Amino acid sequence: MRNRSTRVGVLVVAAVAVAAVGVAVQTAVRPAEAAAADPYAFKNVQIEGGGFVPGIIFNQSQANLVYARTDIGGAYRLDPATNRWIPLLDWVGQDNWGWNGVASLATDAVDPNKVYAAVGMYTNSWDPNNGAILRSSDKGATWQSTALPFKLGGNMPGRGMGERLAIDPNKNSILYFGAPSGNGLWRSTDSGVTWAKVSNFPNVGNYAQDPSDPNQYLTDNQGVVWVTFDKRTGTAGNTTQTIYVGVADKQNTIYRTTNGGTSWERVAGQPTGYIAHKGVLDTSGGYLYIATSDTGGPYDGGKGDVWKYATATGTWTQISPVPSSSSDDYFGYSGLTIDRQKPNTIMVATQVSWWPDAIFWRSTDGGATWTRIWDWTSYPNRSFRYKMDVSRSPWLTFGTNPQPPEVTPKLGWMNESLEIDPFNSNRFMYGTGATIYGSTDLTTWDSGGQITIKPMAPGLEETAVLDLISPPTGAPLVSGLGDIAGFRHTNLDAVPSMMFTAPTFTSTTSLDYAELNPSVMVRAGNFTDADRPNDSHAAFSTDGGANWFQGSEPGGINEGGTISAAADGSRFVWAPKNSAVVYSVGFGNSWTQSSGIPQNAIVESDRVNSSIFYGFSGGTFYVSRNGGVSFTAAASGLPSTALFKAVPGVSGEIWLSGKTGGLYRSTDFGTSFTKVSTVQAADAIGFGKGAPGRPNLAVFMVGQVDGKKGVYRSDDNAASWVRINDDQHQYGNIGDTITGDPRIYGRVYLGTNGRGIIYGDRTGAPPSSFSASPSPSVSRSSASPSPSVSTSPSRSASSSPSSSPSSSAGCTVTYSVAGQWGGAFQGAVKITNRGSSAINGWTLTWTYPNGQVIQQIWGGVATSPGPNASVSNADYTRTIAANGGTVEFGFIASWNNSTNGKPSTFTLNGAACAVA
Repeated sequence: MRNRSTRVGVLVVAAVAVAAVGVAVQTAVRPAEAAAADPYAFKNVQIEGGGFVPGIIFNQSQANLVYARTDIGGAYRLDPATNRWIPLLDWVGQDNWGWNGVASLATDAVDPNKVYAAVGMYTNSWDPNNGAILRSSDKGATWQSTALPFKLGGNMPGRGMGERLAIDPNKNSILYFGAPSGNGLWRSTDSGVTWAKVSNFPNVGNYAQDPSDPNQYLTDNQGVVWVTFDKRTGTAGNTTQTIYVGVADKQNTIYRTTNGGTSWERVAGQPTGYIAHKGVLDTSGGYLYIATSDTGGPYDGGKGDVWKYATATGTWTQISPVPSSSSDDYFGYSGLTIDRQKPNTIMVATQVSWWPDAIFWRSTDGGATWTRIWDWTSYPNRSFRYKMDVSRSPWLTFGTNPQPPEVTPKLGWMNESLEIDPFNSNRFMYGTGATIYGSTDLTTWDSGGQITIKPMAPGLEETAVLDLISPPTGAPLVSGLGDIAGFRHTNLDAVPSMMFTAPTFTSTTSLDYAELNPSVMVRAGNFTDADRPNDSHAAFSTDGGANWFQGSEPGGINEGGTISAAADGSRFVWAPKNSAVVYSVGFGNSWTQSSGIPQNAIVESDRVNSSIFYGFSGGTFYVSRNGGVSFTAAASGLPSTALFKAVPGVSGEIWLSGKTGGLYRSTDFGTSFTKVSTVQAADAIGFGKGAPGRPNLAVFMVGQVDGKKGVYRSDDNAASWVRINDDQHQYGNIGDTITGDPRIYGRVYLGTNGRGIIYGDRTGAPPSSFSASPSPSVSRSSASPSPSVSTSPSRSASSSPSSSPSSSAGCTVTYSVAGQWGGAFQGAVKITNRGSSAINGWTLTWTYPNGQVIQQIWGGVATSPGPNASVSNADYTRTIAANGGTVEFGFIASWNNSTNGKPSTFTLNGAACAVA
């Protein structure tokens, strides 16, 4: 579920031709200077969770001090006052983006203010940097770092084992770290400032999930995977003498020193055939517990055992709830915890039981007997020692309607971390591939009652954001996400109720809306085709993303790619991954192959002219002037890897972010582009409401200006830039998508790869009005021919005239037909309130002259579809402000293929309206 796509395509260095055809380089109009800063407040759009949490770590000496580590989203500390997780690594910048992969974390029991994190995302070429050990003396508020001479794998196979990083509980200046990739065991004796390899440690590990994997993701030796100190063998201020170390080696998985590291030995009599994922020591009874699996996880595990080692006698006892020798064992074991208040009470979790659900076991007698969190009764029925309450994050049901024995929501999957609070026997937490769950009434299990499991992830945002749109009406934001599809965010500060369904995508790769008819939306995405062979990788909405439906798709499509909607929503162009670019008139009932554009192009639409679409591939820009039927090559010599956006309200204006190749702008439909000289790199570009007094939109960019990487805004078409993030809000993995808000000046929505959706608002004084005639921001190529299509300077999403008709009526109605095809047409209606009082709740009626009947509607409710039509407000269009306030709705209706006459009269709440 969390097999994340890497940043291979994001960080490719783009080559830029010095004298490229169709590209002009701007001559600077002012000396280069550091970009100014504009203060912003940033916070997450609320989703809560959304990713894999491989580690939850409780401090053993200070109550309520809890940390969580994620595979691509950094580390968090729980705020006990609010029970919200506080992100600790937002200061990590793009140059060290891999530091958001936290391979291990340790909190100091001697000095609870100290915390350490081993960071680095990939051990292969995907991450260009080595790993590091971060150290903090203020619980993660500030950090210092020490570079390691090798890479770490916070998002690699085996990342749920551990913890690899451990602090001597007697002498806290000593730390150990188990490294991957054959790099062995490492030690620091100066509180993590310097590190050296433990040269006499005998085993660097030998397990790789798939040594022949051509993608190199599964080939790495998972190495040394956990370190556990026996505190009893030391005294305060003196080195602990006995240390246990787990190694990814199925025949030699546990080692020990009894002399503080002077020598090491393989623990005698240990079980073989499996990898010890966890090693947890009960210092009261003197037992080392291990949970083993036949793989390193986190997605798999088919066999395993649980063992108990008596440290005093060297005796091993198998205590598996279901032993590996049983045919009922189709899973390994991983998550393992001890109740420190009652050390004979232990819990263990499956690694992995996908069907029908995860299993947890609990023992109150040191593993002699177990009870499980659910039991079979008469198949397919089960009894449960728990009940789930996901009311704060209802999307965790994933919109499924499973058949018994499965239920929704599930207990989870990838349960590598299972932890009982060392100070509270009733509280436990566990990580899953989607969130953190937990309970505060755990001991109810022992008396035969049902515990209540709830999400415990407020503040922890770990989604990978693939696309964002902010339409001018309806919900302020719609997101396309990896692993959990995406959401319609009607309230940025509230968890949405459900992800996109019907069809359900695993990941939404592309989103668009019709600029002049924003209720029409389209999305493309990925899912496992074998699971749903009849579903399409494209979906449509006519009510602003509240509901979705699918059309057909051409054969051979396996991934979503990019998709775009015409400005009026009448047609769509789709570039599925590794398939031909296609177009559809209407909502995907049929698709026809486009000509003149290669596979895997990025496609976007002109935001004014519904006949114009754009494409980009391999440094060449493509234009279609016939609705996607055919494309022709326009500018070439652009960076080989880029993203681009067309500007709302200005036909033919395109901005292209060429990664390290810089930022480019076209005002002639892509015939030529001009490079912006002050921008050295541009990862993503977007637009938002213009500054007061400005005729142009605000431009938002993730890029590098005057040598500084960051998030930027320009209010004057790139003549100048202000940096809107700061060094404490860099978010590491950014650059896939950014957009402004067309309704709120200055608001920005930033997509991250692992820290969810960030939105920011200005906190400084309102800007003074700008001159209406700004200086030009870029030099334009003199070789720009006039396009064959007309342009429109209007930024209005309405097709109504700019002047209102003269009328004494209290309302005006503008009715338009956006497009029509066999048997159906698309219409739009705008209501303007001319009165001095707001209208709260409305019904508009009219009569069609040719028997037309409304079939679908957005922005309103068709109480009578026609031909005597009656439409009432939707919840979000209920109020029409006084003195010129407007609302709009759109619809699909039937017609007779001969005459589609417009209504001549409209009545609003019983009163006649003027007709524009």
